[in-house]
Amino acid sequence: MADGGRMKGVQGAGGGAGDEEEGNEEARQELELALSLGRRGWHLPPRQEPAPRSLNWTAVLPEWNPDAAGSSQGAERALGGQSISSLGFRDMLGGILDGPHAGGSVEVGWDNLDEEDEDRDLQNKRLRVRRFGEESPLHSGANATPFGFESSFLPISDECVHLKLSRFPEHELEFGLSLFPNDGSESPRDANNEQVDNAENSGGRNSEDVGIRMDLSDDLLHLIFSFLGQKDLCRAGVTCKQWRSASVHDDFWKCLKFENTRISLQNFVNICRRYPSVTELNLHGVINAETLVLEAIMFLRCSQLQILSLRRTGMAHVSLNSPQLLELDFQSCHKLSDNAIRQAATACPLLAKLDMSSCSCVTDETLRDIASSCPSLSVLDASNCPNISFESVRLPMLIDLKLLSCEGITSASMAAIAYSRLLEALQLDNCSLLTSVSLDLPHLKNISLVHLRKFADLNLRSPLLSYVKVSRCSALHRVSITSTTLQKLVLQKQESLSSLSLQCHNLIDVDLSDCESLTNAICEVFSDGGGCPMLRSLILDNCESLSFVELNSSSLACLSLAGCRSMTFLRLSCPNLQHVNLDGCDHLQSAAFCSVGLESLNLGICPKLSVLRIEAPNMSILELKGCGVLSEASINCPRLTSLDASFCSQLVDDSLTRMAEACPLIEYLILSSCLSIAIDGLSSLHCLHKLTLLDLSYTFLVNLKPVFNSCPQLKVLKLSACKYLSDSSLDALYREGALPLLVELDLSYTSIGQNAIEDLLACCTNLVNVNLNGCTNFQELVCGSDDSSSVDMPVDFCPPSSSPIKSEEISERSGRLLEVLSCTGCPNIKKVVIPSIANFLHLSKINLNLSTNLKEVDLTCSNLFMLNLSNCSSLEVLKLDCPRLTNLQLLACTMLQEEELESAISLCRALEILNVHSCPKINALDFGRLRLICPSLMRIQSSLIS
Repeated sequence: MADGGRMKGVQGAGGGAGDEEEGNEEARQELELALSLGRRGWHLPPRQEPAPRSLNWTAVLPEWNPDAAGSSQGAERALGGQSISSLGFRDMLGGILDGPHAGGSVEVGWDNLDEEDEDRDLQNKRLRVRRFGEESPLHSGANATPFGFESSFLPISDECVHLKLSRFPEHELEFGLSLFPNDGSESPRDANNEQVDNAENSGGRNSEDVGIRMDLSDDLLHLIFSFLGQKDLCRAGVTCKQWRSASVHDDFWKCLKFENTRISLQNFVNICRRYPSVTELNLHGVINAETLVLEAIMFLRCSQLQILSLRRTGMAHVSLNSPQLLELDFQSCHKLSDNAIRQAATACPLLAKLDMSSCSCVTDETLRDIASSCPSLSVLDASNCPNISFESVRLPMLIDLKLLSCEGITSASMAAIAYSRLLEALQLDNCSLLTSVSLDLPHLKNISLVHLRKFADLNLRSPLLSYVKVSRCSALHRVSITSTTLQKLVLQKQESLSSLSLQCHNLIDVDLSDCESLTNAICEVFSDGGGCPMLRSLILDNCESLSFVELNSSSLACLSLAGCRSMTFLRLSCPNLQHVNLDGCDHLQSAAFCSVGLESLNLGICPKLSVLRIEAPNMSILELKGCGVLSEASINCPRLTSLDASFCSQLVDDSLTRMAEACPLIEYLILSSCLSIAIDGLSSLHCLHKLTLLDLSYTFLVNLKPVFNSCPQLKVLKLSACKYLSDSSLDALYREGALPLLVELDLSYTSIGQNAIEDLLACCTNLVNVNLNGCTNFQELVCGSDDSSSVDMPVDFCPPSSSPIKSEEISERSGRLLEVLSCTGCPNIKKVVIPSIANFLHLSKINLNLSTNLKEVDLTCSNLFMLNLSNCSSLEVLKLDCPRLTNLQLLACTMLQEEELESAISLCRALEILNVHSCPKINALDFGRLRLICPSLMRIQSSLIS
């Protein structure tokens, strides 16, 4: 054919060649649809003139011959002895698999066939290829078709369809294969129109016996096919005779969906005639739907038709006479007149569902006529119909009503809506004139009220109400809801809402975020006796008019008051309360939690809180960090384990004493910057028998004896920036064996002297982590076997759980437990020497960063893996015997010589990372030498490396 061999179908006789290009795409889709739906008894007219010999290829599916399977021998016999070369599956189909897809077609998944798939398909079913120009001997003359046989199964176009195999789209080939007869009524013939012998016929087995035989009973096959869609049924129908017969069963074609599909009038008539028991017809988006309905209306009058969809069609008039029709869809049929819709709908007395949304011509008169003619109407969508007000419309059986963007709907319409006592779902979004809704409907379940700019009053009474959506109603100021089913209520961003009345016994979640006009009276609604006995979650975020919040609820579990900046008083008596959010409550002055089920509470975001009372039997964590004016605190939490009162500078001894007595299980106590805590408060800590961490940083403490006496079980003691501590303040640690379990000590930025530091490191052998950052009196650290000689420890000193130890026995211990030593920013330290005899066997990390006067470092530490000497600008002597050191930081060590570095790392066989950035005396050209000295080096950081 001149157009490249595409499949061409002509809708009527007499079509000229000039129409071929215009109808090419449409004809392909029409033929595909006709072939897919299957119409028996239709015959193609005889071919008027033969196609060119080069294009007249006929595909014939012969009976299978196992002797010839996969060989060229069978092909020779099929071609009358003419030898041909072997063809792969794709070779035989040519351009079929690459053909274009027509819209709405059924596709075959052949795109991913590999060579094995091709061979397997050839063994299962082989196409017979005739010589150029040879006509099929099976069917010739008046009944010849392009497929080589008389079409007695499917309706196609009246004019002969010419096919070119190399341009045959894959979905059309699928339907082409479905045309081959599988009933075994005719034997395959050779090229001379003679029957093939029994050997080639493989003992009389037909094509259904090829490959894996799947014997399925008709009932089972029918059940399986019941799960398939229309397109999948078409695919299954090309498999074999049994599947084809099953796929066209009337049970599977009671619903005809031509949504967005091109279909000719003739094919539409043929299909309706083929399946007279159709119950659903969908012409959604069909371009010529008006013609189809008008010309083929006789097939729509079938008493079986129950569902008809003409959505988004360009129909201008319609006439229906379908007494069994239950559902009718006219959505967005903009050309339909009010009278046409009225006549069509009123002609269907059993109509239960009607969609006429976006049909702008519809009036109240049409609705009234429909209401009287269709008493069973239960679902109505009249959205975007500006000419209806729904007044005086009586639909007693109505269940679902949509009136979105209906400008005529007003508060007066509610009387007609309330007449529908069975109504379950109602949508009134974007009804701009609606000012109030008052409904008492016993079956109402869902209601949606969105973007109603004049809507001010909502009154709903329904025991079954379960979903209420109210959004963007800026004028709404009063809401009253009565329901025994409603579980969740969301009224976000209702800026004018000031009055709320709820009688909802199963209400669980309420969200009133950004309701700026809500007053303190709202607390009565959500307290016991207020109508919400099952309430568990309440969100009042950014309700800025709330100033005094008092809730007494036995069911409330989650409460959020974030952003309530005007709230100054909070009182919660909610025994099941587990979560509370007070972020942004900047003006809260007094808070009482009596009693609550909270397990943790953070009040550090309330800087003006001065009075606090907590009774929480389950609370374990309390954070008061930043409550700088908190002066009166009564905390009764018997399970409390962690209390952070940092920067509570007004917290006094009396409050600390009461807290210690009421919370005996505290393990972590942080009193950093609590400047009002004195000896009496610290003495009360003897009640805390499980206290292991105590932070007294940034306080004015001078005497630590109350701590040593009251907290013998301490493991961590932080005294950072306690500038009034003297050397004698720590005497009890290394002279009397106080705090024998202490493993971490922080003395950063204190005035502790050189001797006290040496004695601590020498005698407190259980210390694991020592922090001496910024200690200005620390001048040198030289450890040796006699480093404890300066300590005058009494002979009768006996640490708990141990025997008397003499001073000379200390140096004979197997080793100290120190692991981390941090001396960052010690400006006066000049020398650090730790020999092997010092027995720091566990020391793994030393940090001397920013010690600008440090000149000499000599370390022999077998387990040291990290050493930081960055910004030690005076460092000149570096000696290291640290076989496990992996990370050495020497950033900005400007005085360190290259030879000194080479010597230092020569004994560090595990070194991987070396930082010599901004070290001008370390030559970049000798980095290769450094790697020779220390082969384990993997990364060198230097400003000299680009």
